[in-house]
Amino acid sequence: MELRVDVQLGSAEVDEELKSLHDRLVRSGILKRRTQIIKTPIADLRFHHREADGEHYIYVEDAARGCLAGYTVFNRLIEVNRRLDRFVRAPHSKYAADYQRRGIATAVYEWALAQGFCLVSGARQSPGAHALWQTLAKRHRLEYIDIRDKCIHVFGAQVDPSTENKLQTRMLLLGRGWAVDQGNSALVRSGQ
Repeated sequence: MELRVDVQLGSAEVDEELKSLHDRLVRSGILKRRTQIIKTPIADLRFHHREADGEHYIYVEDAARGCLAGYTVFNRLIEVNRRLDRFVRAPHSKYAADYQRRGIATAVYEWALAQGFCLVSGARQSPGAHALWQTLAKRHRLEYIDIRDKCIHVFGAQVDPSTENKLQTRMLLLGRGWAVDQGNSALVRSGQ
């Protein structure tokens, strides 16, 4: 299943944004308050975590090169009810070309899923983001969903092409402790 894989950012544009963001993070002191939330075999990378208004920001710094490798923001979704708002996030990532396909984004997303967050895809994805979601789906349950009336409605692990191509259709990766209630196609905490 492909969904809408049509987002492509230029590497120069991403590099410029990361340089600007790195400068702001250095000035603010955020990069001095290192929070090692992710254990990774990738040398010289530091993972900085910041939470603001329920959104989680993971900044990946290359300490040896003195630059930002990239970042992931786990955004809240205004489309869901208060109960789900605590657990459902829409991740958005940008990583410099030199740091792509090295398992960095996978490690960051795995961290969020292990925290019990369920991740919802955007309406559109880049080819790299889509590949990441397909890789994660080998280890985590992936469902196709629609968000209506502040609730997540689960279509299932597979959908027909017509449903898949609708702009409202999203992918959902279930975090630790979550399941799908097959009776009413809703997202529930395991054991509830």
